[in-house]
Amino acid sequence: MKIGFDNDKYLKEQTRCILQRLQSNNGKLYLECGGKLLYDYHASRVLPGFDPNVKMRVFQSLKDQIDVIICIYAGDIEHRKIRSDFGITYDTDVFKMIDDFAQWGLKCNKVVITRFDFQQGAVHFKKLLEQRGITVYLHKATQGYPNDVDLIVSDEGYGANPYIKTTRPVVLVTAPGPGSGKLATCLSQMYHDWRQGSHSGYAKFETFPVWNLSIDHPVNIAYESATADIGDKNLIDHFHLAAYGKIAVNYSRDLEAYPLLKRIMEKITGQSCVYKSPTDMGVNCCAFGIIDDAVIQDAAKQEIIRRYFHSACDFIQGIGSSETEQRSLEIMQRSNLTELDRPVVPAAREALKRGIEHNKGIDGIVCAAAIQLPDGRIVTGCNSALMHASTSMILNALKTLASIGDIDLISPSVVKSVTSVKRDILLSRGVSINLDEMLICLAVSAASNSNAAKALSMLPSLKGSEVHLTHIPSSGDGTGLRKLGLYVTSDPRFPTSNFYNPG
Repeated sequence: MKIGFDNDKYLKEQTRCILQRLQSNNGKLYLECGGKLLYDYHASRVLPGFDPNVKMRVFQSLKDQIDVIICIYAGDIEHRKIRSDFGITYDTDVFKMIDDFAQWGLKCNKVVITRFDFQQGAVHFKKLLEQRGITVYLHKATQGYPNDVDLIVSDEGYGANPYIKTTRPVVLVTAPGPGSGKLATCLSQMYHDWRQGSHSGYAKFETFPVWNLSIDHPVNIAYESATADIGDKNLIDHFHLAAYGKIAVNYSRDLEAYPLLKRIMEKITGQSCVYKSPTDMGVNCCAFGIIDDAVIQDAAKQEIIRRYFHSACDFIQGIGSSETEQRSLEIMQRSNLTELDRPVVPAAREALKRGIEHNKGIDGIVCAAAIQLPDGRIVTGCNSALMHASTSMILNALKTLASIGDIDLISPSVVKSVTSVKRDILLSRGVSINLDEMLICLAVSAASNSNAAKALSMLPSLKGSEVHLTHIPSSGDGTGLRKLGLYVTSDPRFPTSNFYNPG
């Protein structure tokens, strides 16, 4: 696949920028990390070549100077909020983050539960963390916020939060997702530091929007689409323009929050704010890694379309709003894009038509899927009595990549055994093989079938391929597609009329 981003250039520039900011903040810096430090798949989709973990490589190079604090909002624990790219809850993701940091040589043993109000789920989560040796801090909602700065910056405001002891100069403050209380935690720490005579500082490490790309650059528009659920809008940073005469792009929440944040920081420090604009606060060097803007723009446009499909499917499943879907549609239309600008969409819908004409499918229900291979070829698949559409599509793709003819890759005896277990023992409503099950079956068949082994060896080649389904995938298909690292969209349509479709 075409590459548009150079990780080494980004790594060098981003590291330099953080160290420079540390030096200008008296040797103690609270670095709020927006977005995802690990597994930033949005960035890797809109910036082809971007290593989803390159930001962690930045911090790994500074690991002897870094402490880590993870924040999680008590309400997200209580409501079981899901991180969609992994399909896990935010509280589960905290455990995953702790393990991930450890694998990168960064110890993380401090978690803050923010806006804590004795929520039952948060109390239970605290006990689980403490049983595993993690120190847990409880921060209640800040009194006086957002209007009474004198109360916010007082012992009844930030001072009411317990101080989190850190020993290293850079403190990463991160979270599973937005709205987790990272900024309040940073400012609370600064309040305690300045009260004790330690003049710490604050900066923000956030990849999107990219401040030194144009406001209508597809990468920045893709950020708007990614945050359609919270209504972020890209705007020109008028504070930056007034202070420096230079155009910079920021997002609406940062611009709205800056005047208050400036007053709070001045109240904490007793000095004029060192930052003349919200853009000033950032340490984002993403644009320096772009080496092919045309490739980047094409990829970002695809992400805009993908985000529209995701919002439409979330709405029909009851986990998203019609406002988010409409906002995503408007962003796509504003970018002069349509659903059909995603090549796998018309291919999947055409395969659906062919399947209907040939009366394939299960009980008259036909589903189809299409995948665009790394070389640009598009391969499709339809469901049958034995296979889900996603299963058929992936098997056809592997045969195409391995130059294998139209032969069985999975032993009929294996298929019969799996379907009989689903029907007779598990009492499953549907017995056809989903994608997650097929991957296991293929691995079993590869032990005695050279063609299956050859096809299995092609699986890594599919990573990053574009996929579209004419229906919302079942849980088994969704799991398999996610494991393969595919960029998946689907039409907002359920595959059956059943209310329960575990797949």
